[in-house]
Amino acid sequence: MASVTYDHATRQYPGADRPAVDALNLEIADGEFLVLVGPSGCGKSTSLRMLAGLEEVNDGAIRIGDRDVTHLRAKDRDIAMVFQSYALYPHMSVADNMGFALKIAGMDKGEIRKRVEEAARILDLTPYLDRKPKALSGGQRQRVAMGRAIVRSPQVFLMDEPLSNLDAKLRVQTRTQIASLQRRLGVTTVYVTHDQVEAMTMGDRVAVLKDGLLAQCDTPLNLYQKPANVFVAGFIGSPGMNITEFRLEDGEAVHGEARVRLATPTLTALKDEGADRVTVGFRPEDLEIVGVDEPGSFPVDVALVEELGSDAFLYGTPAGEPDNQIISRVDPRRPPAKGDRVNLRVRQGHEHYFSTGTGERLPA
Repeated sequence: MASVTYDHATRQYPGADRPAVDALNLEIADGEFLVLVGPSGCGKSTSLRMLAGLEEVNDGAIRIGDRDVTHLRAKDRDIAMVFQSYALYPHMSVADNMGFALKIAGMDKGEIRKRVEEAARILDLTPYLDRKPKALSGGQRQRVAMGRAIVRSPQVFLMDEPLSNLDAKLRVQTRTQIASLQRRLGVTTVYVTHDQVEAMTMGDRVAVLKDGLLAQCDTPLNLYQKPANVFVAGFIGSPGMNITEFRLEDGEAVHGEARVRLATPTLTALKDEGADRVTVGFRPEDLEIVGVDEPGSFPVDVALVEELGSDAFLYGTPAGEPDNQIISRVDPRRPPAKGDRVNLRVRQGHEHYFSTGTGERLPA
C-alpha cells in the first residue's frame, strides 16, 4: 500500500490542440478511496490510464509512494486494474480466472489457492469457485474481476467504471460492497465514474475534472456545500443546482421578482471586480413554497412534479421566463399539481454566489 502523487502530469495526444489531461496536481493518501468524476471527455479515464502505465505522460511526473513510476512499464508498477468489461476467460473456472496472473508470475500452487480462497471468502464467491463465468450473473462476474485484482495484493487498485455494465439496482448494491471492501482492505484506490451519485456515495474524496483540468478535489460534503466554481455547483447534486444570473441593485441580487440581500463580503468582492451582475445558485431543497405576498418570493408555473415516494421535485418556469427552468424539492405528501402557479423563495443563507466573469465562488 502507498500514496499516489500526480505532479503536473500532462497527456496530450498527437494532433490534439489541447492536452487531454493538463498539469494535473493531486495527492492521494495511503489507503484513501479517491473518485475521479466528470463529463465525457474530461480526462478522468486518461488520468487513470496514465497512472496504470497504459498512457504516456508527456510532461510532469507520477509517483507511487516515493517511487517515480512515470516511465515504468505497467507490469512494474505494482497496481491492479478492474475494467468496465469483466474480461474473464470463458474456458477457465472462477478460481483459475482469479489466480491466473499469479500462475503466470510463477507463484507456488499452494500459495495461489490460499490467496484465491481468501479473496473468494471476502467477496462471497466461495460457492462459485468451480463454475465457469457463463454460469454467473453480471454482479458475480464483476466480483470475480475484483477478486483477480485482490489476489495480487497490489499497492494501488485502479477501477475504470466497473459498474457501468450492471443494472440500476445491482449498481447500488455493488457500489456499497466495493466501498466496504476497500475500507476493510485499506488499499489505496483510484476509481473513475461518470455518475456523480456513485462518486458522492463511495469516495473519501472526489476529484471533479473538466476539459482536462482539475476543477475541485474535496470531500463529498464540501463539494456539495461549498462548490469552488459554477461548473462544480452544476455538476454535483441530483437534481442539479439552480443557477441564474442576477443584476445588482441597492445591495441586492435581483432577477424578475426574486430579490436576495447580499452579504458585505460578497458585495466587496463584486465591487473589486467592477461587476454589475452576479451568478446565484441555490439547491432544490433550499427553495420553499410561500404565500404570494412574501418578500423576495417569485411565481413559478409548475410544468411537472416528479413523485419519488419519500421525495417530490417540482420542475417549473418563473412567470414570463419560459426558457429558465427551476427545480424545487416539495412536500411529497402535498405536492402541487401540473399547471399550478406557486410562489417560491430561497431560504436565507442557503445561496451560493459566483463571479459572472470567472465562474469562481465568491465569499458570503
